[in-house]
Amino acid sequence: MQEVKIGKNEAGQRLDKFLFKFFKEAGSGFIFKQLRKKNIVLNDKKATGKELLELDDSVKIYMKDETIAKFKGDSSFKKTSSDIDIVYEDENVIIVNKPAGVLSQKADDNDVSLNEMIISYLLENQSLTEEELQTFKPGICNRLDRNTSGLVVAGKTLKGLQVMSEVIKERAVDKYYLTVVDGILDEGLELDGYLLKDEKTNKVSISKSDNGGDEIKTSLEPIDFGEGVTILEVKLITGKTHQIRAHLASIGHPIIGDRKYGNEKTNKKYPKIKNQLLHAWILKFNDLPEGFDELEGKRIMADYPSEFNQFMDDVEEF
Repeated sequence: MQEVKIGKNEAGQRLDKFLFKFFKEAGSGFIFKQLRKKNIVLNDKKATGKELLELDDSVKIYMKDETIAKFKGDSSFKKTSSDIDIVYEDENVIIVNKPAGVLSQKADDNDVSLNEMIISYLLENQSLTEEELQTFKPGICNRLDRNTSGLVVAGKTLKGLQVMSEVIKERAVDKYYLTVVDGILDEGLELDGYLLKDEKTNKVSISKSDNGGDEIKTSLEPIDFGEGVTILEVKLITGKTHQIRAHLASIGHPIIGDRKYGNEKTNKKYPKIKNQLLHAWILKFNDLPEGFDELEGKRIMADYPSEFNQFMDDVEEF
């Protein structure tokens, strides 16, 4: 819900004229429908639109923030809906290439997250209606850290959300990441260990022996080398919070740009790098249930962000 207090510049005009200006992207039919349904009220009472507004009148709008922003024509809404990078879409599933710096899901009510961007997109292209949104909210099935870019899977339908969440949980999806780490790794490795999360600091620790945490496995394959750095393809065999970042740091090869687990001295060498160079690169779907034939056996790849290219340009010998 949003409330608008009428000021001296709005007082004296009819409510419907005010609403036409406020919702500049909406038609009159939409506005009068919202008045009839009491989604827009004047001083907490049903209104027709013919009322003359007075100073300090209250106009309350009972709609989702995304809908209000859409019909107001806010540029922030346009960015959240039309600027998402869709890598794959069918009737049940949408897969998006998330940029670094964007939350996968809201941490608090004021956040704009990828989940809201996807919903805005579905509303905008009419794959989803406001009425349907009252009983089902599309949602993401795998989360990435704010500063990690790459592939995020979302269910457009309840069936898509349930099936994709289950196959990811049961590891019927192979997940590969691209990253750049400090130091030279010239051969493939398979790391194992135990991961323990400190809820207070939102940081994890890795131990080779059982520390009461979750058993983890991470596979590493070098792709290329530069001046004191290595590009790796990382396969997640298990998938736990901060697993890749902490596991690489624990063997002395932290990710470039990682402010939590990285090497501060190394990061200072690359001031242009604002986010950790970790990208959810490839998803390969295996053994999907009936009805998901389009994704069965498919290998989905997301272009890596410009920061990777910038880094490679800045480091000699790449």
